[in-house]
Amino acid sequence: MTLKKSSRAGLVALAFGILLSLFLSVATYDATYAQAQAPAAAPAAAPPAPAAPPPACANDPDPKKAVLEKCTPNSGDTAWMLTSVALVLMMTIPGLGLFYGGMVRKKNVGDTVMTSFAVTCLVTILYAAITYSMSFTTGGPFLGGFSRAFLQGILSDISTGAGTPNGLAVTIPETVYICFQMTFAIITPALIAGAFAERMKFSAMLWFIGLWAILVYAPIAHWVWGADGFMSNGNGDALFKVLDFAGGTVVHINAGVAGLMCAICLGKRKDIGPGHNMVLTFIGASLLWVGWFGFNAGSAVTAGLQAGMAMTVTQIATAVAAFTWMLVEWMARGKPTVIGICSGAVAGLVAITPASGFVGPVGSMAIGVAAGVLCYWGVTGLKRILGADDALDCFGVHGVGGIVGALLTGVFAIEQYGGTAGLIEGNAAQMMNQVKGILVVIVYDAIVSLVLLKIIDAIIGLRVSDEVEREGLDLALHGETVQ
Repeated sequence: MTLKKSSRAGLVALAFGILLSLFLSVATYDATYAQAQAPAAAPAAAPPAPAAPPPACANDPDPKKAVLEKCTPNSGDTAWMLTSVALVLMMTIPGLGLFYGGMVRKKNVGDTVMTSFAVTCLVTILYAAITYSMSFTTGGPFLGGFSRAFLQGILSDISTGAGTPNGLAVTIPETVYICFQMTFAIITPALIAGAFAERMKFSAMLWFIGLWAILVYAPIAHWVWGADGFMSNGNGDALFKVLDFAGGTVVHINAGVAGLMCAICLGKRKDIGPGHNMVLTFIGASLLWVGWFGFNAGSAVTAGLQAGMAMTVTQIATAVAAFTWMLVEWMARGKPTVIGICSGAVAGLVAITPASGFVGPVGSMAIGVAAGVLCYWGVTGLKRILGADDALDCFGVHGVGGIVGALLTGVFAIEQYGGTAGLIEGNAAQMMNQVKGILVVIVYDAIVSLVLLKIIDAIIGLRVSDEVEREGLDLALHGETVQ
């Protein structure tokens, strides 16, 4: 008797699990908060004295705040962050969906774009219910609390700082900050799909992504970005401080390692063919490039000098990496390809992500060259060494690119730009902090991802049947085909 159930049984179990988790979460909702919002029947008391405005951020001991001019509500910052939310969401749908969709075979393109769309929906639900609170409220060095479960209490007063759980959102409403960070939580697990493309059950994918978002993404986001995370650069009591401006460790190393675990557990595809439409990949890569300005410059959480520098170095590093990849591929294979230059651009975007708020133009050029060379090796030489069928090079681009970017952030960080000096300014200790952060994320992510994959495989199975794989996932799993 086998423990593996049918795909339909897996979907039923998934639906039941979601309903059960929602029921349990609702039970924890703080009803006293809702009651406190009701108008009091008693006569109104005398109005309290106006609270003092928050102090200026200049020279603030928190290096993230020290580069801001002031910590008062700012409509310009809010407008920029609303724009950034839309830009980063565009990176997943349609950007990543088209980028990956063009690189798979025609019979699997529907499943590939469906995965990006379904992950967007699933992670949004989980983020609103629990993972935002786990990531960005205070609770401890390893995990946040549950005070924002189901986004209760988010009508904070940024004019006084009251109720704002995270010091990064000092000039914008918390609702905007929630939406911005939600788009990061969405694209990170969506990136993992590049590793298991063309052979994973859709139901198994949903279970893995949902559990991974809760058990891997949320804790790591808290460690690196939470106000009391144990390796947060903004936490004065951190065990060690990791520089990760927009997600080198939290997003790219995290997704790359999980993708590698998926590729190892699923095994190699039965047959491999060229991508069906390089133009889709080109469009997807272009949308990713444009959207990444919201990803990196938006991570300044202000429309100021740091956002401007983050945007500048993002453009430079991406162009340098794409051009470098093209030249390396041209020398190695005799021809430059569209897929190659697009992959090089994404590698540059990945590598500059952790550094974008900390380095200057010269540092971004060096990061771009390193990303173009090392990520090309990651999808060729390293891929052969590892022997895993990372279908769309999730680990080769995001894992390797994230590691390269995180390390070089420790080298090229400029105190004037981001509040922290790197190796070139004499702070060798920051390099060691970057190394420790990379190792912690890799080890935790690899272990938890592997455990989740093994459990799901034992219960409903991870991989489609040989017949479904030959026929194509589109028709077998979704009843649709691309004409």
